[in-house]
Amino acid sequence: SATIETFPNPRPEREFEIAISCPEFTSVCPKTGLPDFGEIRITYVPAELCLELKALKYYMIDFRNRGIFYEAATNQILDDLVRACAPRRMRVVGAFTARGGISTDVIAEYAAC
Repeated sequence: SATIETFPNPRPEREFEIAISCPEFTSVCPKTGLPDFGEIRITYVPAELCLELKALKYYMIDFRNRGIFYEAATNQILDDLVRACAPRRMRVVGAFTARGGISTDVIAEYAAC
């Protein structure tokens, strides 16, 4: 599996927001085996570390053949990214493409105490 990489925040004394969009997210429905498509949007305020984007792309690709529900995928991404970069705040939105006339957005958030 791909490793999430980080680099030192160039301005750790300043609170600023980073927004990342992964518009080609794919996974597999664990019930049907059919592919699921969506966009993962990550917004975070870094502390000491920032996410490295090439490694993040490979991390997202690892979901391509993985049977996982939308809710589990979105929360897993949040957990893994928080563990990797320990941000001040992070929000992950999984905006999944309509299937059977129903679209789903899953929103997971983290805030350092």
